[in-house]
Amino acid sequence: MDRRQILTAGVSALGILTFLRAAGGTLAGDRAAAATFAVVKSEAAWRAQLGSAAYAVLRRHGTERAGSSPLDAEKRAGRFVCAGCDQPLFASSAKFESGTGWPSFTAPLAEAVGTTVDSSLGMSRTEVHCRRCGGHLGHVFADGPAPTGLRYCMNGVALRFEPA
Repeated sequence: MDRRQILTAGVSALGILTFLRAAGGTLAGDRAAAATFAVVKSEAAWRAQLGSAAYAVLRRHGTERAGSSPLDAEKRAGRFVCAGCDQPLFASSAKFESGTGWPSFTAPLAEAVGTTVDSSLGMSRTEVHCRRCGGHLGHVFADGPAPTGLRYCMNGVALRFEPA
């Protein structure tokens, strides 16, 4: 195969994956297909509740544009909760400035989130989702500061801040 054929095959595969996700199809290993959550709603109910931006992230595994969330600059005491079900997720004391353009935390609250392997886009990452509703929050990486060495890189549109 020459480079053009390889590029065409890659773009075609990405298009198929995008179509499946947009059409509501599931892929092997899709955590939503494998788990039952305490908060379950129809896709129409999620769309009506969340609006287009939050729905794209929480329910369709999207990613908001870096630097677009006001929560990245949030510095007050309080907690960050799931925009889908109000599950408390992160304490403000765990938030740090990662320089990535997304709200980042060293650790979630106990029993607040779950993780799965996300092998989309040809790489392996650890996806973070709300333990109560299964909403996609972001990813966790092993390049954070002490004390955990982890960086929970979250989509701000998937969170809501509650001041103390």
